[in-house]
Amino acid sequence: MDGYSQTELMICAAARELEDGRTVVVGTGAPCAAAMLAQRLWAPNLIVMFEAGGLGPLLPTMPISVGDSRTFHRAIMAASMTEIMELCQRGGADYTFLGAGQIDAYGNINSTLIGADYSRPRVRFPGAGGANDLGSLCWRTLVMTLHDKRRFVEKLDFLTTPGFLTGKGAREAAGLPPGTGPYRVITDLCVLGYDPRTCRMRVESLHTRVTVARVQENTGFALSFLEPLAETPPPSAEELRVLRQEVDPYRYVIGRT
Repeated sequence: MDGYSQTELMICAAARELEDGRTVVVGTGAPCAAAMLAQRLWAPNLIVMFEAGGLGPLLPTMPISVGDSRTFHRAIMAASMTEIMELCQRGGADYTFLGAGQIDAYGNINSTLIGADYSRPRVRFPGAGGANDLGSLCWRTLVMTLHDKRRFVEKLDFLTTPGFLTGKGAREAAGLPPGTGPYRVITDLCVLGYDPRTCRMRVESLHTRVTVARVQENTGFALSFLEPLAETPPPSAEELRVLRQEVDPYRYVIGRT
């Protein structure tokens, strides 16, 4: 990709999903970079929240943890984890970003383990943290991840965070708030959403020079494709300038060239 990295493209694509005046719960890394980029360019009233309690900070530089003092810089409130989760439970979080060790066609997420035996897994991930609460309670869940068959699987090894569970209506039947759930998956190949009729994942835009065949080859389940299928706009010069010079000047997230 000319002039920008896959990580920079993913961050810019994710940032464009965030509107002014909305609320978003983020962790550190790429989701935080996306929120900072949006806040600096087109969403100055975006309210960023951190699991450890930072509510509405104006981040001066990239924090290295959700409890970093910078997550409270000029914040509306220095709250606690309990208060952030309570706000989500009351419907106050428009967006959240989650990671995924595995994700299936309905947006269900595994961030716990790989393997059939819980006590002796092949790989053990960091675990849920607050992911189950956030994925259950926030209105729209966004995922940023690399795109390959190890992550995009037909069946999860472990269900950590509910997506649409088994399909349309399953979240509500399980007692989760109506209208909440998976929204976008941003990868190094494409941007995916969900078919409102089936709640299955579908491709909504392809990144430059990525083909439909390549996306399907790297996915462990059958995908549908939005018609007409768009091309993901590449990062603009201004997006890259702000991302590199203001959001992540030390390249903690976007990496060194």
